[in-house]
Amino acid sequence: MLVRVYLTVEKRVEKVPMELYVRGVLAGEMPIGFEPEALKAQAIAARTYIVKRLAAGDRSGVPGEAADVTDTTAHQVYVPLSKLQKRWSGEERERNLTKLNAAVQQTRGQIVTYEGKPIEALFFSTSNGYTENSEDYWDASLPYLRSVASPWDKTISPEYKETTTMSLAAFWRKLGISSKTSARSLRVLDTTDGRRIRKLAAGGQVLTGREVREKLGLPSAQFTWKVEGGDIEITTYGYGHGVGMSQWGADGMAKAGRSAYEILSHYYTGAEVVRTDSLPRRPA
Repeated sequence: MLVRVYLTVEKRVEKVPMELYVRGVLAGEMPIGFEPEALKAQAIAARTYIVKRLAAGDRSGVPGEAADVTDTTAHQVYVPLSKLQKRWSGEERERNLTKLNAAVQQTRGQIVTYEGKPIEALFFSTSNGYTENSEDYWDASLPYLRSVASPWDKTISPEYKETTTMSLAAFWRKLGISSKTSARSLRVLDTTDGRRIRKLAAGGQVLTGREVREKLGLPSAQFTWKVEGGDIEITTYGYGHGVGMSQWGADGMAKAGRSAYEILSHYYTGAEVVRTDSLPRRPA
């Protein structure tokens, strides 16, 4: 079974066997220093994504008809072996490739399903302590993408908390609101089950937390703010959309002795890992 990957920089399609594609995604999406069980959980999630996409014949976001996915965050970040060999050298290269290969081979053919079908195996970097319900970020309410606690991130992720400062003028401009607006008009109207901001009042308007995050380029939709003179200091908690598996949370669970399957069961409510022997077939 081959996956056709469009290499964006090189502007060409690389055909790669399924399990080698999963290895390339694992290298692109999760730090190699993570625990083996976290890497295995990520490998299963990555495989689930591509199996679901191929089964649906989904080629959205791909230039032309010759590829199934790109190598970017539009789909899954994929790093070919040629680049991995340049990324590391000597014993480090051998050690890291062995670690990647082990995570892939020990989960070979395994995907996450819900009621017998591959799930939307979403993942993100760091939670604020909780994951999000899918409908609080996208329109669809999926039963296996429910808000769950993820307390591990706070103590181990370098991306858990971040503070950024900008002028109030820039703040209002990015939000598309008059610069004459008083910062006192800012207030949280509602929060999600995942403790992120659902709705924020700002200058007579109501914005979603996602809108604010995207317009300001913030890491997360959970944030607090403080105004000092003509500047606003914004502190965010977590990194990413918050739906599905937290990668740093997965590493925290692995450090605590939990298996890849326990990690996936925690973040994908009611889902199960199965071995698939019926991947979609297509000529090379």
